[in-house]
Amino acid sequence: MNKRKPRVLVVDDEPRYVWAIRMNLEARGYEVVVAQDGEAAIGHAVTADPDVIMLDVRMPGMNGYEVCKQIREFSAVPIIMLTALAEEVDKVKGLDAGADDYVTKPFGAEELLARVRAAVRRRERVERAAAPPVLRTGELEVDLIRQRVFVRDAEVTLTPVEFRLLQELAKQSGRVLVPEYLLEKVWGVGYEGEQRLLRQAVHRLRQKIEGDPGHPRYIHTLRGIGYTLSDAA
Repeated sequence: MNKRKPRVLVVDDEPRYVWAIRMNLEARGYEVVVAQDGEAAIGHAVTADPDVIMLDVRMPGMNGYEVCKQIREFSAVPIIMLTALAEEVDKVKGLDAGADDYVTKPFGAEELLARVRAAVRRRERVERAAAPPVLRTGELEVDLIRQRVFVRDAEVTLTPVEFRLLQELAKQSGRVLVPEYLLEKVWGVGYEGEQRLLRQAVHRLRQKIEGDPGHPRYIHTLRGIGYTLSDAA
């Protein structure tokens, strides 16, 4: 599986800043996704799985503080606030909304890149520290270190694709994961549109871990949204 580039979601309605940020980030090997308003930003925060969000405070409609608060309801992704406001009270407001860092416009390219690198490193450290070696839900056990799966203490043999899919669902148990996210994580970059592959893999996985695949206990489908793993029995 190809490891994707670190992805940055840039949320700003000023084309000149978006162009400058995008040019500098892409030149350093980052993938950039752009949103020009708060509603689009929240949607991309769900579907694009960014590693860092760079979020402007002043935008039409929903401002950056409100966007930050809403993203924090479902994601711990690092958020760097971008603003022309330099007052301490504004910085405190952004940090209180859930932001991790704060950059005042105009800013230098190297400073911005350093902030992004630091945010990516922090997220990687948190994810490594937060991932337990064995994930359990109900009678299902996923051993991430040995890459083995057990149901009611009996080992289940999975293909590498099936294991990666179950691992991704188990690591984020209880969260709904959209197909595009799972396809990229499990199969790699370029497979985001191959939903048939995902449906087939989910079907095979249910046959192996569910007592009654027609009425799954663990892997649930939310039509039109995605998949989640939970012990709902």
